[in-house]
Amino acid sequence: MNNLTAIVLAGGQSSRMGQDKALITVQGVPLLQFVCNIAASCADTVYIVTPWPERYQHLVLPRCQFIPEAGTQGPLIGFAQGLAEVKSEWVLLLACDLPKLRVEVLQEWAANLDSVPEEAIATLPHHAKGWEPLCGFYRRRCLPPLLEFINQGGRSFQQWLQHHSVQVLSLPTPEILFNCNTPEDLAVIQE
Repeated sequence: MNNLTAIVLAGGQSSRMGQDKALITVQGVPLLQFVCNIAASCADTVYIVTPWPERYQHLVLPRCQFIPEAGTQGPLIGFAQGLAEVKSEWVLLLACDLPKLRVEVLQEWAANLDSVPEEAIATLPHHAKGWEPLCGFYRRRCLPPLLEFINQGGRSFQQWLQHHSVQVLSLPTPEILFNCNTPEDLAVIQE
């Protein structure tokens, strides 16, 4: 398992969806539970960062612990709160709205973490819009520069990552990064 910790972010407002994305069922399973099950098959410990732990406590979430997020201040701050609890060198960061995530892809990525250059703070998929920060791996030691960026008012993963060495993860199929953000997205995955 490479002594790996996972952080799943479940703090979004789901305003475009009109209902809590984390509780939308895909193949009969709530999205948060689906993503956490995949995370638990890759990592020793899974932290769920959310302002609403009580909303999700009824879900079956093996090896998962809640980290209460202080308000909904965005994914970068949620990640920093989760990262402060991590003891392993590497952390897998996932959004809770990835219905096409595949465990074998994450396990293959995790198996190659030892070959990531020492100067890289993360290894992430890259696409036309930039890095995919909510489906990849970060070194725990990125926390001090992350906190410095946040304390200076930074809130964008893309802006923060521009200032650091990041290794590109090969993406066998772009669909695993599909985010379920709108009712139209939901219709696509429920076909």
